[in-house]
Amino acid sequence: HVQLVESGGCSVQAGGSLILSCSSSGDIYNDLMGWFRQAPGKEREGVASICANGYTIYADSVKDRFTISRDNPKKSLYLQMNSLKPEDSAMYYCALTRRFYWKDTLSSTDFESWGQGTQVTVLS
Repeated sequence: HVQLVESGGCSVQAGGSLILSCSSSGDIYNDLMGWFRQAPGKEREGVASICANGYTIYADSVKDRFTISRDNPKKSLYLQMNSLKPEDSAMYYCALTRRFYWKDTLSSTDFESWGQGTQVTVLS
């Protein structure tokens, strides 16, 4: 398994923006990568994922506000978050799958490598 390390989480006012980054210890050229989040007392939910060819999918709750992107030579994944809301507050996780590289998915069970998470808190 590759190691994934997230960064960029912090406290921000509602309506603000934030960029999360995820760095991989290995190449990601052919991998499906995604962002997930988990708030206290809630299940982990998929936020966005991006295939090796750049195709993206988003959860309805973040569509038109969040943008996922990747930089394969830098082995990095990003999440641009705009118009943040208090309900976006959660621990955000970066994830990767090689087994399901071909799949358009936001299911956490499809991803086999995970980072430790970075906390995002949106203040009202």
